[in-house]
Amino acid sequence: MKNVVVLVPNCRVNLNSIAGAYEILSSANEFWQRAGNSSRITVQIAGSIPEVSMDDGYFTIRPTPLNKVRKSDLVIIPSIFADYTEAIEKNRSMITWIHDQYNGGAEVASMCSGAFLLAATGLLDGKLCSTHWNAIEEFKRMFPKVRIAEDKIITAESGIYTNGGGYSFLNLMLYLVEHIFDRPTAIFCSKIFQIDIERTTQSQFSIFHIQKSHGDELITKAQTYIESNIHAKISFEELASSLAISRRNFDRRFVKATGNTPVEYLQRVKVEAAKKELEKGRKAIFEIMTDVGYADDKAFREVFRRVTGLSPLDYRNKYNRNTAVLN
Repeated sequence: MKNVVVLVPNCRVNLNSIAGAYEILSSANEFWQRAGNSSRITVQIAGSIPEVSMDDGYFTIRPTPLNKVRKSDLVIIPSIFADYTEAIEKNRSMITWIHDQYNGGAEVASMCSGAFLLAATGLLDGKLCSTHWNAIEEFKRMFPKVRIAEDKIITAESGIYTNGGGYSFLNLMLYLVEHIFDRPTAIFCSKIFQIDIERTTQSQFSIFHIQKSHGDELITKAQTYIESNIHAKISFEELASSLAISRRNFDRRFVKATGNTPVEYLQRVKVEAAKKELEKGRKAIFEIMTDVGYADDKAFREVFRRVTGLSPLDYRNKYNRNTAVLN
């Protein structure tokens, strides 16, 4: 019998990630027992404070005190909505508890931005981790020793599991159900809760945010030029020269400021513009391709798929309102 503990941190949390984890694991265990097996798990909801109130007091959780939890086999950290530095400070005792549980043999899973609390334990140092695409830059800044898997929905390494943003915690739960029970039980939960069991990437959901908070004025000028000329063929040699800097130093400063090479940045800007047009659905893919400066159909499709995980056609079919209704 495995004891699974779903944590309630002392900060604003995603209530659905706590309730969802509890419901899916409980349903999996019931299905397992109906098949003639003995109960496989117990599920507890536990925290370091007696009560957590959220959403203007509409919802309140009264978790089991952590000091009353017997040895856990799996610890689940929910998604949090908070200033991450403040959340870490307010949950120091819980972070220590998670670390001690792992060293005592428990596995640990974090949902979405719950990865910030997990990373604060030090257990993720040198390991792969996924979190919400919108929090990646701050995560990298706070935890440079952790290797970020930017496009992955789920990572699993040395008994530590993480997942990407939002409701992709449902995919993590299916993964854990299969890990604890078996594939048929995971498939059952997939069907009952209507969760796509094979979703593995969050690339298609990410929105490319223009990275201009770095303070490098020269690179900001370069970014502005790129964003204003996505339809043109840009020579980075000429751009660097116009900014009175060598190409080598230009590339080095660009990567330091934005996290992307100039070529990668240009591709991301082009793809983001193409995504917006595909979502509107008013233009042909070929027209959108030329609008964002591609003359080679194959090159456009390859870059688009590498950034989003989908072909331009698949992306339009999935996110254009009229196409989605017809399908």
